[in-house]
Amino acid sequence: MNIHALKKNELLAGSKAAIPLIIGAIPFGILFGTLAPTSGLSAWATMAMSLFVFAGSAQFIVLALIAVQAPLQVILLTTFVVNLRHLLYATALVPYVSHFPLSLRAFLAFGLTDESFANMSQRYQPDSPLGNDHRYAHYFYIGSILSFYTTWSSSTAIGLILGNMIPDMTSWGLEFAMSVTFIGMVVPYLNSRAMLSAVFSAAAASLYFAYLPNKLGLIVSALIGVAVGLLVIHFQNMPLKKIKELKDE
Repeated sequence: MNIHALKKNELLAGSKAAIPLIIGAIPFGILFGTLAPTSGLSAWATMAMSLFVFAGSAQFIVLALIAVQAPLQVILLTTFVVNLRHLLYATALVPYVSHFPLSLRAFLAFGLTDESFANMSQRYQPDSPLGNDHRYAHYFYIGSILSFYTTWSSSTAIGLILGNMIPDMTSWGLEFAMSVTFIGMVVPYLNSRAMLSAVFSAAAASLYFAYLPNKLGLIVSALIGVAVGLLVIHFQNMPLKKIKELKDE
């Protein structure tokens, strides 16, 4: 297979892999388009936020802060804190993208969302259907980004239109669709002690730290889950003799 075909294959595979999450993101985007005008944003400002910010849950938080007329510095700081989880995502992807030109890395950073990261993580799994040749795997990432970006922008526009046509859409519970979709993506990977330990410890920690403001509990619980998973892997790979020595101590 030539280089052009490999790139095209990765691009199309990334777009296709995004479909399950896209289905969950559509109601979320529609809900944003419906809510934005009620918070004081114009239709143009609403579309501009989805096109140039492209931040999902952070956009909803900005709406809430705009509605209460919060100062700009508060909005910026809150958005920064809420999006701290993206540092975890970016750190995980550094080994795969650090050699790319700055312009490409900037584009990939702009498109880094919960959904695109979930897709990209699947691509780098050892059992990926596309194999372990990652030379053009960033095209898979680009395919995912373009699919999510197009869907998010389009669903925001649909929400703006429907919000004027159908009253009280905010009571439909559309935001739950995204949570269900993510649960569906995580479950197939619960096939090892390390993954189970990481997920359940992170879930328990998220309940314990739910009181933290600005979703900081999400960051803390994610770090705890990662730490527990790594510890389980460490002890699984440790020779039995070494484990017995630790117990004797």
